[in-house]
Amino acid sequence: MIHDVDESLRELVRRDVLAGAGIEVSFEAPTREWAGRRSSPALDLYLYDIREDRSRRMVDVVEDRDAAGHVVSRRPPPRTFRLSYLVTAWTQRPEDEHRLLSACLGCFLRHEVLPDDVLTGSLADPPRGLRVTVALPPPQDRSISDVWTALGGELKPSLDLVVTVPFDVDRVAPAAGLVLEEPRFRFTSGSAAEEPVRHRPGADSGADPHEAAETAETVLGGRPGSGRQVTIRTYRRKSR
Repeated sequence: MIHDVDESLRELVRRDVLAGAGIEVSFEAPTREWAGRRSSPALDLYLYDIREDRSRRMVDVVEDRDAAGHVVSRRPPPRTFRLSYLVTAWTQRPEDEHRLLSACLGCFLRHEVLPDDVLTGSLADPPRGLRVTVALPPPQDRSISDVWTALGGELKPSLDLVVTVPFDVDRVAPAAGLVLEEPRFRFTSGSAAEEPVRHRPGADSGADPHEAAETAETVLGGRPGSGRQVTIRTYRRKSR
């Protein structure tokens, strides 16, 4: 899923920002070593943080149905993750870098979701509207300067780009088979003498001992001799 987001961003930037210019789109960490090896202009989208958006977590199950509308399996809903990219421009002149960043900012402000025609891989079938935010304040537990410190590089102008992605949980539970036969009922009655007194309801809770029982047996199931058997007992008070 993450590599599909990378390729979708690459396609969008090449189309709407670079417009055919010979500028490399990279996903490398912008460290001192990488900057020292670079010999041509580049636009770098470095994925520096992946975390779940817990505010979007759902608890209901998703039901998969066949052509007739019957439930065939159940699975957990997708989990939503926020992919944070550090967008930087690398050229010989700061003015050119600023122009690239301005073009990127305009591109991602125009597209609140990634367009369907740039989605690739698992994101394209069916198309998923991936929400995009740019240049918002980072969470309180991190700052952009902390990211640059961890990279060991010098602070540069940058954009904080966040793509919100649903991630499918590959866990499916098959649904129980359909009951295709109607239940069948059979009723029989017995005499009071056939019902032992110990089976009277309430015998342990002070019920009147002068009771006799009449029983009726119900058999539930699609075929004779199968299914669940339920015994229904009714009681009458003995004459005194």
